[in-house]
Amino acid sequence: MKILITTDWYTPAVNGVVTSVKNLQRELERRGHEVRILTLSQTLHSWSRDGVTAIGSINAGRIYPGARLRTALAGRWVRELVDWQPDIIHSQCEFSTFFLARRIAEELDIPLVHTYHTVYEDYTHYFSPSIRMGRCAVAAFSRWVAAQTDCMIAPTGKVRRLLQGYGVRCPVVVVPTGIDLRRFQQTDDPMRRAVLRASLGIPAENTVLVCVGRLAEEKNIQELLKLRASLGSRPVTLLLVGDGPDRARLERVAHDLRLEAPAVIFAGMVAPEEVPDWYRLGDLFVSASSSETQGLTYIEALAAGVPALCRADPCLEGVIQDGENGWQYHSTQEFRQRLEAFLARPETHEALRRRAAESAEQFSAQRFAQRVERIYQTQLARRPACHVQGVTA
Repeated sequence: MKILITTDWYTPAVNGVVTSVKNLQRELERRGHEVRILTLSQTLHSWSRDGVTAIGSINAGRIYPGARLRTALAGRWVRELVDWQPDIIHSQCEFSTFFLARRIAEELDIPLVHTYHTVYEDYTHYFSPSIRMGRCAVAAFSRWVAAQTDCMIAPTGKVRRLLQGYGVRCPVVVVPTGIDLRRFQQTDDPMRRAVLRASLGIPAENTVLVCVGRLAEEKNIQELLKLRASLGSRPVTLLLVGDGPDRARLERVAHDLRLEAPAVIFAGMVAPEEVPDWYRLGDLFVSASSSETQGLTYIEALAAGVPALCRADPCLEGVIQDGENGWQYHSTQEFRQRLEAFLARPETHEALRRRAAESAEQFSAQRFAQRVERIYQTQLARRPACHVQGVTA
């Protein structure tokens, strides 16, 4: 098949959408398909090379941190992609490139599949002073997007139920996003870990609670700071790996809670290739977010052999299983009880780490691509005029 993937986010950006797109692109190509990417340029200038077409755009960080909006005319670049004759289009974002995806799909009369990555109603503080009005706008917009597509992919049952609640009528299929497990399954290097801990000033006796991700309001990291404060002088370090628009406020919250290193450490951004090492600094992976569609960081942590202790959320169904690879908590009291039980039984830690790594296998990038490939085949089979490799209708 010739597959066109459209996305507003692509390298050099680092987030869940980019991870999903890159993993899907790589695995589809390994399965013999030809894949091209249509995305936004990081400048006003459009370009095309190595299978990637990028349309000129401007920074739209006032709408959402890191976001960009298309400004350049795309006619020439769209024409090149139309002439390439893709068999199917898979859009990953609902804004600038979605309109181009719809345009190409309509001209070629080919299926348009869309992945709904973001629970926008948890982001209404970026664009609406009213939560209720923001949610109504999100529901209406989601119905409009769905009406333009042949099929939608939801990373979790939580997202499918959300879309159905919005009144979306097109088919919605649950396909968990896959990750490159091999990145996180490399043999742990105790020396590397010891050097990293020492460089951060983490005492040898401290238990490390690691959180990896953007420091943004919707991630609810303030709750993690309050949870750490509730532990008092216990030898526990909360290690926050990542950066974002909420960092300055969170640092003030930590100061007000009298949390200083090594009780809390803001590590900032780290190189993508080093992320697995930072996960493995943790004895437990922690998160208080309830805004995730799936939360790839949970799966990355498990793949790295780090059990999880996270706020309960429907997106964690089948991901974090209590007592097997970690726990979900509902309150401060339950968080502390789970942590105390973990600390009191160090002899169980190795088994937890092993089961955490094993539980991540179901989220491999290979399985992800296979599932998405079947969706493509189903959509193509519904169009009698389609005759592509692997599908004859």
